[in-house]
Amino acid sequence: MNDPNPQATPAGAGRPAAGRLEAGEVRAAYDRVRKELSKVIVGLDDVIEQLLISIFARGHCLLVGVPGLAKTLLISTVARSLHLSFNRIQFTPDLMPADITGTEVIQEDRTTGQRAFKFIRGPIFANVILADEINRTPPKTQAALLEAMQERQVTVGGTKHPLDPPFFVLATQNPIEQEGTYPLPEAQLDRFMFLVRVEYPSLEEEQRIVEMTTRPMDTKVEGVLSGEDILKIQDAVREVPIADHVVRYVLRLVRSTRHAEADAPELVRQRVSWGAGPRASQFMILAAKTRALLKGRAHVSTEDVKAVAKPVLRHRVLLNYGAQAEGWTSDRLIDELLATTPANDSEALRDDRLPNVLET
Repeated sequence: MNDPNPQATPAGAGRPAAGRLEAGEVRAAYDRVRKELSKVIVGLDDVIEQLLISIFARGHCLLVGVPGLAKTLLISTVARSLHLSFNRIQFTPDLMPADITGTEVIQEDRTTGQRAFKFIRGPIFANVILADEINRTPPKTQAALLEAMQERQVTVGGTKHPLDPPFFVLATQNPIEQEGTYPLPEAQLDRFMFLVRVEYPSLEEEQRIVEMTTRPMDTKVEGVLSGEDILKIQDAVREVPIADHVVRYVLRLVRSTRHAEADAPELVRQRVSWGAGPRASQFMILAAKTRALLKGRAHVSTEDVKAVAKPVLRHRVLLNYGAQAEGWTSDRLIDELLATTPANDSEALRDDRLPNVLET
């Protein structure tokens, strides 16, 4: 099975020699970032946790919510809390692929008079990319992100240009005002590790937001983690051990979303047109490992899996028309599967199926 991040920098490659990070060190780094974000962001605790899990797990994240819920502010503030290069790309209907990746131009050497092509880098060449309102640009331009997200490189004029690690795309999407938008194809949605829903704030949170934003402010967000710190955390995530019964639980949960499976639940057979693929299993294990470290633990539990199941699965489980007409959502279906999928080994899959998933 392919690695979900095949071009990610191998552990230790091109980095200073250092011991592996302990769970407590990763938790401390996470707390420092959360502290900086709290200077600007009110609430959104689960959203922040899921966003940082995707970053530390070397994944990409799509935030979906109505306008005015601080999606863009959150991503830009996360970038400010990290010592990383940051570019914002505002997706519009007239945006072209070259506007993202860059283009080749002809330059003349004034001394020799010779002309040669020179590659001018586009905004994709940064560590943190904010793809704002990604569904407002045509599929051809959306596809320009696909190679960068999966391969960590762009190809222009037949030449491959690698992107410097760490690299992650944090995209936003507005679920309303769908006229003139271009829904992301499933192939590109599958490249996002998480789809995170940003909900309205509570009464107390909204009061704090109003108070903070209607008075003089001079808030400075400090950069508390460097690129090397992020890469070390990403390596530490891969080294977290995971018990066989937790892996089998992930497999049971993901495979239960496929209506064609012989043992698929009747709920799935009746309401799902397309289930999650193996990449969901890979991402769920990586996300569970990361969450365990953020909680200060060096082992993964089934509770970690349950906590990351929705953001991993909700954009990979496609409901049929009948289920949608009945008012079902992917979140509701995942809740049902979490409630009915056993977390023990009583119905374990054969061990000979496990190596493909663990090949990360």
